[in-house]
Amino acid sequence: MTASDDETRNERHRARMTRKKAVVDARIAGATRDQGVLLVHTGNGKGKSSAGFGMLARALGHGMRVGVVQFIKGAFSTGEEAFFRRFPEVDYHVMGEGFTWETQDRTRDIAAAEAAWRTAAGMLTNPAYEVVLLDELNIALKYHYIDTNQVIAALVDRPPMQHVIVTGRGAPAALIGIADTVTEMKVVKHAFAAGIRAQKGIEL
Repeated sequence: MTASDDETRNERHRARMTRKKAVVDARIAGATRDQGVLLVHTGNGKGKSSAGFGMLARALGHGMRVGVVQFIKGAFSTGEEAFFRRFPEVDYHVMGEGFTWETQDRTRDIAAAEAAWRTAAGMLTNPAYEVVLLDELNIALKYHYIDTNQVIAALVDRPPMQHVIVTGRGAPAALIGIADTVTEMKVVKHAFAAGIRAQKGIEL
C-alpha cells in the first residue's frame, strides 16, 4: 500500500466519522428528559444478573441508595451478596429458596416469591430507593408464582425518578412492553456444557 492509498483511507475514515458524529450529536441533543428507567435483562445466555449488579456498582459510585431483592436464588451464598452487603447504601434481601428443580415444592416456591414481592413492592413505593434490582423476578412471573398484572401496576406507579432492573429468563411480553430498555442475552458457548462446574467469581 502506498502512502497515497493510506492517506485516501484515512480521509474516508475521517469523513465517515464526521457524518457519524453529526448523527450521534443530534440524537444526544434530542434526549432532553430525565426520568427513572425500567430495564429488563432476559434470554437464555449468561450475564443477566451480572449486568444488573454492574449497574448497582455504577449507582454506588454516584452515591445512590439501592435496593436488591433476589427471587429464586438463596440456597447458597454468592460473591455479589458478600460484596454489596459491605455498603450501608445497599438494602439487600435474598428471599428465594433455591432453583425450582432443587426445591421441587411449588407451594413453598410460591410462598417465598410472594414474600419477596412484598419486600420489592415496598421499595417500589419509596423514592429513597434510587435504583432497585429485582433479580430473577422473571422466573417467578414465568411460573405464575406472582401475578404479572400486579407487578406491572407497581412498576408503572413507582416514583418517577426510580430506576428498576429486572432480570431472569422468560420475561413476559407485558413487562417487555412497559420497559424502557430490554436486553436479551444469547448463548453462544458456555463452559458448563463442556463439564466445567460453576466457578467462584464467575457464576458464584
